[in-house]
Amino acid sequence: MTLHREIVRHAAIGVGVGTTPKALSSISKPGCAAAIWERQPLESFQAWIDALKPEDLPRARIILKPEMVHKAMTDLVEAAGMPACAARVMLVDDVAAMADLFTGVLDSPYLRLRLDVISTDACRKFHIDAIRARLICTYRGSGTQYGISTDGHAPRSVFAVPTGSSMIMRGTLWPETPKSGLLHRSPPIEGTGETRLVLVLDPVDELEAEEELRHIQ
Repeated sequence: MTLHREIVRHAAIGVGVGTTPKALSSISKPGCAAAIWERQPLESFQAWIDALKPEDLPRARIILKPEMVHKAMTDLVEAAGMPACAARVMLVDDVAAMADLFTGVLDSPYLRLRLDVISTDACRKFHIDAIRARLICTYRGSGTQYGISTDGHAPRSVFAVPTGSSMIMRGTLWPETPKSGLLHRSPPIEGTGETRLVLVLDPVDELEAEEELRHIQ
């Protein structure tokens, strides 16, 4: 694993990058604003998910315990009408694995799981999330864009997380000073005909989970 680090004015900026799941644990290191697990999707899986109709892709926004993610994903892909095949099993297993890894790093009793199907310029402005940390993995389409900003404006140099790779980013609630200067956004795809499938995981404590679940009910 490599840690790219530079000091920009009053912000220590670092991105941990590796080709094994252990790369994601570097988010806990001082000055590490984001951690990326770079990986190459199987060609057969990527061809399958890219060929699906957008309406057959699963959509979700739920709060659940990490050990319930596999069952929830199984239900979601069935409800979406995704054809039963080895690639569908692979997607379910991978999302569950991402949840396990994220929970291991953040030690969170609950997760907020989102599956977003995006074909517009959603979240087109560079920003930092008002949370402790977030995992993002793009299974279909262009990956999340990110860069360093010293003044809150759009970064001069923009990078993209490869499709299929996962990234954990610190949010504004991460307990470390100085705060991260790493900003991110969804890539602008309006009018291109592209449809993205993006997994987003946020840590949720017990009190927050109870409050949101009461609101839903």
